[in-house]
Amino acid sequence: MRILCTNDDGIHATGLAVLEKIAHDFTDDVWVIAPEVEQSGASRALTLTAPIRVRDVGPKRFAVSGTPTDCVLLGVQHLMDAPPDYVLSGVNRGQNIAEDVTLSGTIAGAVQGMQLGIPSIALSQARGFRSAEEPIPWETAATYGPGVVGKLIEVGWPADVVMNVNFPDLAPEDVKAVEVTTQGRRDHHIVFADRRTDLRGEQYYWLGFRGTLSDPPEGVDLRAIYDGRISVTPLHIDLTHAPTHHALRSVLGGAIPKKAPRS
Repeated sequence: MRILCTNDDGIHATGLAVLEKIAHDFTDDVWVIAPEVEQSGASRALTLTAPIRVRDVGPKRFAVSGTPTDCVLLGVQHLMDAPPDYVLSGVNRGQNIAEDVTLSGTIAGAVQGMQLGIPSIALSQARGFRSAEEPIPWETAATYGPGVVGKLIEVGWPADVVMNVNFPDLAPEDVKAVEVTTQGRRDHHIVFADRRTDLRGEQYYWLGFRGTLSDPPEGVDLRAIYDGRISVTPLHIDLTHAPTHHALRSVLGGAIPKKAPRS
């Protein structure tokens, strides 16, 4: 078995080291191809307007000047001598749940693997649910990651699906269970722009996340993480809304509609 590891937190991230240990539970043929610097929030961005630099940082280990998507694409097509059997992306510093999945570079790395025909899993370690003094419990992902990944590999999943695994912000002994979930949706917007002033009197903006919890129903990824369970969500990139598609076919199918007269 050959595994490609990537992330969006950068080549030196603690979570990437955890991911490597998880991968080594299955094989010694582990390749690490990750961004040179943090690319959180990059989503599926491709670097199209600048050259991409690759730095060899060790055996089967490369740092890339681009995004997680760039990393997987370059890794499979150029840097590896043969394609991997699996792509593992993470372990992200923070949860990737609900609408976060459309922003996440961690998810994007897995999606690029899937697009290249490689079974892919994104892994994230939740944080911020305990007091600020509590460190990120990387040992939780390290403890349960091999078992969850191993079971997913054992049962398999469709070729157009990526698996999104989130570990709760708890010590390993406090984790309650594993739950297969659906993607949730928050009842408020958590991203905000804070306007600030620099030392020269010029204004700038800093984007961040509000720490306000939602009130999600049972069965979604949000609720599982809130309640201390490992969340496993099968994701796919078909964003078609089936009910609206069905409704529109009855009014837009066939002849091109004439422009409505001005009132």
